[in-house]
Amino acid sequence: MHRTSKSRSAIGTPLLRISRPVAACSRCRRAKTKCDGKLPACTACEKTGHAHSCVSVNDKSVERTEKSYVVCLESRIEELKETLAFAIAKKSSVTLQESNEPFKESGYSDSSTALCAAIDGKVARRRETADVNKIVSDFGFLSINATTQDFEKTNTSMTFARLILAATIHEPLAEYQPFRLPAKVVARALINYYIENILSLIPIFPEMVLLNVFNSVYQQDPQPLTDSEYWLFYMVLAISSTSQSRSNTDQFYKNGVAWVGRALIFADRVLVPGYVSQIQALVLLVQYSMLDPAHFDSWILIGFACRALVDLGFHQDPPKEEQTDQNTLELRRTIFYCVYSLDRSISIVHARSFSFTDDSTNVALPSKIFTENTQINCLQRDPMEDALLLFKFRMIQSSWYQELFQSSQSALANSSTFIWQICQKMQKWAETIPECVSAHRKQLFDLELYYSYVYCLAPSSRVKAVSAHGKSLIFHYSIKYIQKLAEIFHTPTNYSFYTYHEALRVFFVGSQLVSVLTDDQDHIFNTNTLLASPLGEYFKSLPLPHVDRIENIRRSLNCIDQTRDLLGTFGHRWEDSKILLASFEAKACLLVESLSQKGKSINFSSGN
Repeated sequence: MHRTSKSRSAIGTPLLRISRPVAACSRCRRAKTKCDGKLPACTACEKTGHAHSCVSVNDKSVERTEKSYVVCLESRIEELKETLAFAIAKKSSVTLQESNEPFKESGYSDSSTALCAAIDGKVARRRETADVNKIVSDFGFLSINATTQDFEKTNTSMTFARLILAATIHEPLAEYQPFRLPAKVVARALINYYIENILSLIPIFPEMVLLNVFNSVYQQDPQPLTDSEYWLFYMVLAISSTSQSRSNTDQFYKNGVAWVGRALIFADRVLVPGYVSQIQALVLLVQYSMLDPAHFDSWILIGFACRALVDLGFHQDPPKEEQTDQNTLELRRTIFYCVYSLDRSISIVHARSFSFTDDSTNVALPSKIFTENTQINCLQRDPMEDALLLFKFRMIQSSWYQELFQSSQSALANSSTFIWQICQKMQKWAETIPECVSAHRKQLFDLELYYSYVYCLAPSSRVKAVSAHGKSLIFHYSIKYIQKLAEIFHTPTNYSFYTYHEALRVFFVGSQLVSVLTDDQDHIFNTNTLLASPLGEYFKSLPLPHVDRIENIRRSLNCIDQTRDLLGTFGHRWEDSKILLASFEAKACLLVESLSQKGKSINFSSGN
């Protein structure tokens, strides 16, 4: 379908509502007055009659220094306008010749047909998309912060939400069925699942807020909800439903996709920079992305959330003289550590850099979700206190990950002492877990601990070689991690927030097991060599079981089988897990043959 003249005119004269990426124009800088940076002239220059001389400092020096985003964008738009005008003129010329002159040559006929095809609606749309993508590729010149208002929908069709979604969505969400509001009993069950299993670890908003929204939706006379409340309601339904999915074809997954699609209707008005609600909305989207990597990129999304957090200054506690409201301060701190926890977890599992370093932050732990009497009186224990335990562990993880993988490429001095001290610190954290914590939460904390042991002890940017005892510990905790996770996923139901990242963790841990067995199998299977160590005082907190050689071989083969089984199970939910399974099988193939032959030879020798 060809565009009308009205739409063509709109394309030819786009609305340019953009702001300068600098603080003030030249005249406002000299006069030391406030400048709003509007184009083509700021408000101050317009009021004083100097609109014609309002020029940005960057605009004057654009040819001599780095590119100005505004000038780059304007020049690109001018090029597009010229190209568009030329194409329109060409089309008019061809149309006139076709109506007044007969075709003289087949060559002319072919060229005119090709030209008409080039400006056909479908081709034009493709060219327009390419041009827009080229413009958007220059967004690196634009400084976006919490006070940016030019991305609100009232100002421009390019909203900040669309920028986020364009960068993070892998493929469009499928529409399985017409949307219907779930029955009240179904929605309440999903709300309860989220509160008990997810909100208790990532308390990004108060529980009462979610319950109030639920009551408003299902009461006889529904109260009008804000866009943020609709977003909260549908995202919680999507996260809870997808968390319980076991296949990307089951009804839990389809419902989750439908509800997140419903939530995205409100994205333009919810993901507006400069508001606390934007951070909370992004955290909900991050949680869903961890469950649905086919549609969303969790690492890029948590990067956006961290940028919004830093822009609002939540990475620093306000000065004491400005701390007027204790509840507001506690909310700031809780939101910070929720984002911090997700950023550390996602970055570590993807082996990528953190969005910000620990040195750039100064935020005290929230106090209202934790009391010092927790371990004494478990009957009065608040489930939200599990969040503080997780926050503290993320801080320990962050310290060793930054030191071993992000700080430098040079070898770490006294690396063995550093690693054992970190392991001891994580062990002390594990000892602070109350005995009355729920069984499924204790399983989750144990998995975090075992995974961190393996990750910390494995080769890194600053510690290339692993000690013999370190390899034995990797072997031991890899088996413990895989066995515990296999036990959890073979139960009919589980009550924790397990995501696609579990597949990545299983692949990593299984690969480390294969690596240490391939490198130093004889030492690992020889229990007599485990007792001697120059750092024995640190090993007391990480004891190794005394297992004979044949039992270690059996444990190794069993762990490899369980790793395959877990990756295969995850493959029903996440297609990428099938790729991980194929890669792991290729790594473990020769080792399995070697271990099987060794086990048979030992059995044969003992039989004789």
